Amino acid sequence: MSVPFHLPPGSVALVGGGPGAGDLITLRAFHCLQQADVVLYDLLVGPDVLAHVPAGVERINVGKAAGRHSWAQRDICALLVEKARAGLRVVRLKGGDPFIFGRGGEEMDALIEAGITVQVIPGITAAMGAAAGLAFPLTHRDHAHSCVFVTGHLQHDQLTLNWTALAQPRQTVVIYMGLTGVQTIATSLQAAGLPAQTPVAIVRSATCPDQETHVTTLEALPETVRERGVTPPALLVIGTVVGLMRVENGAE
Repeated sequence: MSVPFHLPPGSVALVGGGPGAGDLITLRAFHCLQQADVVLYDLLVGPDVLAHVPAGVERINVGKAAGRHSWAQRDICALLVEKARAGLRVVRLKGGDPFIFGRGGEEMDALIEAGITVQVIPGITAAMGAAAGLAFPLTHRDHAHSCVFVTGHLQHDQLTLNWTALAQPRQTVVIYMGLTGVQTIATSLQAAGLPAQTPVAIVRSATCPDQETHVTTLEALPETVRERGVTPPALLVIGTVVGLMRVENGAE
């Protein structure tokens, strides 16, 4: 039997809260939350996950949202260090996995530099949750021999990716935070050689009660987002594996 997880006072755990559903966090993440003195959580951590935090534990929402970043990353890092130096057992709770577009690496570096003990607890990332919930594989020997995760987050109003590498055949491409740049994504991937009729799944709030799923093509992607009024948080799954999705799973 494995040794029970222990979160020492004065240390920090970077915890993956999973894709959204409260029963999709790991057992280790649950045990970690039970020991916490303070939890710093993101906007993508839903109420079902926060329900695992015991009453009386300090909760601090340090989430960011497009256009209204209430917390700068440096301030989050500083607060983690401050709470740990006060002798508290600190949990930094993130949606998905801390090391997949969660800036967990930056926080780990800041904590190590400050001499704080840090542990990392992985979580189910949104792409895995969406694929499992909608019953289509991210890899399949007849459709995709590789799967690539990229961020579609705009920097200085631009999206610069290796479009040629992303447009390879027999590959699944998952784009996180890609709604703002859908026009660039659709145009650039087609220009790089990906067929216009390549299936695309737009999945909003994967695994949550308010999940929305829209199936379209690469060519029609921008129009679908506009017509359906899709808003973040959402990810894009691009590739022929999307065609394996079961219709009864609620995709439109």
